[in-house]
Amino acid sequence: MAAFALALVACTREVIVPEPAVTEKDADKDKPTPPDNQNPPVESSGKLTGTIIGTSRCVDYNTGNASTTVNTAANVFDGNFSTFFATYDRSNTWVGLDLGEKHIITKVAYSPRISQEGRVELALFEGANQADFSDALPLAIVKERGTASVLSYIDVNCSRGFRYVRYVGPNDARCNLAELEFYGYKGEGDDSHLYQLTNLPTVVINTQNAQAIKSKTTYILSNVAIISDGGTSLLETTQTQIRGRGNASWDFPKKPFRIKFADKQAPLGAPAGNRDWTLINNYGDKTLMRNILAFEVSRRVGMAYTPFCTPVDVILNGEYQGCYQLCDQVEVATNRVDAKNGYLIEIDAYAYGEKVYFYSSRGIPVTVKYPDDEKITSTQLDFIKNYFGSFEKAVFSSSYTSATSGYRKYLDLDSFLKNFIVGEFSGNTDTYWSVYMYKDGAEGPFFTGPVWDYDLAFENDQRTYPINSLSDYIYASAGSVAADAVRTMVNRIVKQDSAAHSRLVELWTASKATLQDLNSYVDQTAALLDESQQLNFKRWPILNQRVHQNNSVYGSYQGEVNAVKNYITRRLTRMDELVNSN
Repeated sequence: MAAFALALVACTREVIVPEPAVTEKDADKDKPTPPDNQNPPVESSGKLTGTIIGTSRCVDYNTGNASTTVNTAANVFDGNFSTFFATYDRSNTWVGLDLGEKHIITKVAYSPRISQEGRVELALFEGANQADFSDALPLAIVKERGTASVLSYIDVNCSRGFRYVRYVGPNDARCNLAELEFYGYKGEGDDSHLYQLTNLPTVVINTQNAQAIKSKTTYILSNVAIISDGGTSLLETTQTQIRGRGNASWDFPKKPFRIKFADKQAPLGAPAGNRDWTLINNYGDKTLMRNILAFEVSRRVGMAYTPFCTPVDVILNGEYQGCYQLCDQVEVATNRVDAKNGYLIEIDAYAYGEKVYFYSSRGIPVTVKYPDDEKITSTQLDFIKNYFGSFEKAVFSSSYTSATSGYRKYLDLDSFLKNFIVGEFSGNTDTYWSVYMYKDGAEGPFFTGPVWDYDLAFENDQRTYPINSLSDYIYASAGSVAADAVRTMVNRIVKQDSAAHSRLVELWTASKATLQDLNSYVDQTAALLDESQQLNFKRWPILNQRVHQNNSVYGSYQGEVNAVKNYITRRLTRMDELVNSN
C-alpha cells in the first residue's frame, strides 16, 4: 500500500532516538519466573528483537515534568517488572520495535506497571511497514485489566508480515507499561487472514502525521482499511480524506466522521458505489442501534430509499474509538437519492450554518443539498426557492385539498405519509427538525425522505418522555422540535385533509402488519452488537449516567435494549389509537 512516505522525525507522534538493539539474552535477564497459570503456550516461533522505537517525551513522576531519561521506552524491554514506560502526554503514545525486516507476528505479551493494572485495558497492538505507522493494521486488543509482575500473552492470527510493531496505550493512560514482548518469524506473509477486533468489521483510519480530526470542514489525508468477513476480506485505500461531521453529535466526546475515498467504493456490500460515507458515533444512543432500527422500519413501511447502514468498530491512529455505524452519505446518486436531474433539499433547523440555504415566506429554514454548493447556479437556486414557496403557499391556501390547485400538485402524498409513520412510530423528536425532500427534474412533486438521524428515537429523549403517554402525536407535543409553520403544515395534511387521513389509515394498517415482529429484529441486532458493545462501554463508560437527552439510566446494555422493546410493544397499540382517532 502506498503511504505518506514521511520520515520518522516528521511524524507528530514523537519517535525516540533509537536505543541499542535488545537481545534475547538481555531481555530475559533477571526476569522472574511466572507462576504456573501464567506459563505461555508452546511456542512455534521465537521472541523478536530489534531497535526500540516509540514516544520520546516521558514523565518524571518525581517532578511532574517531561523527560527523555526517566521512565523511557527501554524499560519495557529490560526484563524488570519494577521499571516501567510512562509518557508525558496522556494519549496517542506508544512503544515498539523496528524489526529490520518483515516478520509474521504470532504472539504478543505485556505486563502493566505495578499498581496501574487497569491502564492496559483497550491498548492496541499494531504492525506496519511504514516507519510512521501510516499503514498500520491491528494485531490484537487488550480486552481486560492486566496482572502486575507477570506477562499476559495474546495469540495473534494475522498473516501479513510487518517490519514495525508497537503497543499503543489506551486513551488517557500514559502507556504505563512494565514489560512488552513480540513473537514471530521472518516472512513477507500475505493478506489471507487479518485481525478484526470483534465479530463486526473493523475500520482502521491512519491520518497523515497522525493528526487529530478537529474540524467539520477541513479534510485530513488518511489511509483507511476495512477488515471484514472474519479477517478474510480487506478494503485498503490511500489518499482518503477524513473530517468531522454532525451538528449536536460533533460536540460529544466520541466524534462522528465523514469519509471521502479517492475513488468510488462500495464497502461491506453497500448497494451504492460512492466516494462519500459517514461514520455515525451513537454516543447518546446506548443501544447503539436506533438508527439501524429506524432504517429497518423505513424498509418495512416501504420508503423508496433507505440509507445503507452497518455497525463497525473504529480505530483511529492506533487508538480504539468504539462501535460506530458505517452509513451512506445522504446525497443524489445511483442507489441513493434518485434525483440526478433535480434537487435534494432539507427542512433543516441548522440551515444557517450551511453554504446554500434560504428561509421560506413563513420562516421555514431550507438547505439545498443538490446541486451542491460548488455547482448550483443562481437560476437553479431561484427555481427551487420558488417551487418550495409555491408548495408552502398551496398547503396554507383555502383550497389546499384540491387535486389540481392544492398541495398535492407539489407533494407526493404517499411518501410524505410513510415518512410520517416512520417518525411517529419510532418516536423521533427530530422528525420535523430535519426533513429531506427531493424532486427529479423541473416537473413532478416533492418526494419526502429518506429518514435520517434517529438517535433520539425509541424513547431516548427526556423532552418527550414518556411518548406513549402523550395525548397526541410526538410532532405535536411541546417537547418536539420543529418550526411552527412545519407543525401547522403537518396538521393540515395529516389531520385536516380527510382524504389524506384516510390514506394514512390504509398505509398504517399495512405497515403495522410488517412491524409486529420488530422486537425479534431488536434481539438479533443486540446479539450482533454484543461483543462490540462490551468494548464500546469500556471506552465510553456511560451506562450509569445520563448523556445528551437521555430520559432514564438503565445501568446495563440489556436494560437499554429492553427499554426499546417495551416502547415498541406499547407503540404498536398507541399508534393504532392515534391514527384512528385523528
